[in-house]
Amino acid sequence: MSQSAPQKSLTATDIRDRKGKTPLVCLTAYTTPVAQLADAECDLVLVGDSVGMVLHGLPSTLSVTMEMMILHGQAVARGVNRALMVVDMPFASYEESPAQALRNAARLMAETGCGAVKLEGGQHMAETIRFLVDRGIPVMAHIGLTPQSVNALGGYRVQGKGADADRILKDAKAVTDAGAFSVVLEKLPAALADRITAEIPIPTVGIGASAGCDGQILVIDDMLGLFDAFKPAFVKRYAHLAKDAGTAISTYAQEVRSRAFPAAEHVFSDKTAEKDPTE
Repeated sequence: MSQSAPQKSLTATDIRDRKGKTPLVCLTAYTTPVAQLADAECDLVLVGDSVGMVLHGLPSTLSVTMEMMILHGQAVARGVNRALMVVDMPFASYEESPAQALRNAARLMAETGCGAVKLEGGQHMAETIRFLVDRGIPVMAHIGLTPQSVNALGGYRVQGKGADADRILKDAKAVTDAGAFSVVLEKLPAALADRITAEIPIPTVGIGASAGCDGQILVIDDMLGLFDAFKPAFVKRYAHLAKDAGTAISTYAQEVRSRAFPAAEHVFSDKTAEKDPTE
């Protein structure tokens, strides 16, 4: 019997070509086991700078470093075979100049094997996006609420309300014209997200935006109920794993203290040790 051909890895071009078609499924991942789970269902797996808050206990994404993104990117790469892997460019790694952005984006791609990078910002980042794209680096843009600019934005507030909608629309068109293959729309009024989706030719990926976007993305620890430091209003909990884990740890602690664990089947005699399949 002939073996089936391995699945082709998705590219930035494949994602761009999904505009207006079956919605794109996107999640974050930071470790190999989680990347394997996400890869089975997702079109795009993002190594997000949210790793700083979710796994490292930082108060925001602003302290995340290139080294952290590379380390987690390498871990995720070991678990992704089909989905496009995108890595976030951390704060202060691309804002200084297009040349700085190129150096760091090239490093991320070379050291993680990712298929694209993501950076935050609209009109003011268009020149940088064009500079990267012209040099062979696919860029996913991110507008609306941009967490790396949370201090300047006055907190995690909905963007694009009222007259501010024109600014966000201009951002969307600017990153599109600069060559981004897709754009994340975060925390925007649904009507504005729908308008942007209708008016630009690249896929929009919503997070707290609209069901009408070309795709959706969530932080995986949020949607699995593993990260409870705060719960954005736009997050749907598809599981409550932190609660389940807490129950399991409590049961384990009780069994250790009562000497119920390990039981006979969890320890070795001379006879069972000879049959240990893990050796």
